[in-house]
Amino acid sequence: MASLELLGFGSTGWGALLIAAALMTLAVTATALAIGAVLGAIVAAAKLSGKLVLVTLGNVYTTVFRGVPELLIIYLIYFGGSSAVTSIGKAMGYEGFLGLPSFIAGALAVGIISGSYQAEVFRGAFLAISKGELEAASAIGMHRSLRFRRIIMPQVLRLAIPGLGNVWQLSLKDSALISVTGLAELMRTSQVAAGSTRQYFLFYIAGGCLYLILTSLSDRVFNGAERRANRSMPASAMGQA
Repeated sequence: MASLELLGFGSTGWGALLIAAALMTLAVTATALAIGAVLGAIVAAAKLSGKLVLVTLGNVYTTVFRGVPELLIIYLIYFGGSSAVTSIGKAMGYEGFLGLPSFIAGALAVGIISGSYQAEVFRGAFLAISKGELEAASAIGMHRSLRFRRIIMPQVLRLAIPGLGNVWQLSLKDSALISVTGLAELMRTSQVAAGSTRQYFLFYIAGGCLYLILTSLSDRVFNGAERRANRSMPASAMGQA
């Protein structure tokens, strides 16, 4: 009974805070995925450009941010960003420490990590496009921008959905590391609740269950998006993809 009260929505319950923390986790992950999509698209374009300098820079980005531990990147962004903001503030005449907001630092750090994976997803999706479609578009004189809008972008987005779903799940779990910055996301709130009540097993299990709910719902969303994107495709084409 005491456990139900602690997990409830009453005056002594942590239920409302845990739900709010789960929503914060979703907000951080969604923001990180958007940041990663922009970075990933740029890096994928660089790696597909065929230009040595751009290809090298793209390879360095994906190698570094997929190889360095996520927690280290979060520390570098949070503390390095705070130092940079403080330096800018001093240059403008402000005295004192200026910390980078935890949400911005966390979303940016996870977004940079996400971008390194999304770059490979987008690159693989582009390479999976039938070369015959691109050659046919060029043959009829379709302009490059129109070819990108009508053929490349729709196909890349359709083919990238499964990979993006995996990147989302990865970012959702990486968001737990942002707890080190003090942001009240799901992991941090579970830690605070466990420490305040001394019910460590109860609140870590509750936090784990909420993560499982988020990942399960996310799977349904991405599976639905994949079915919707492929509904106009013949079964043979889907099999080849």
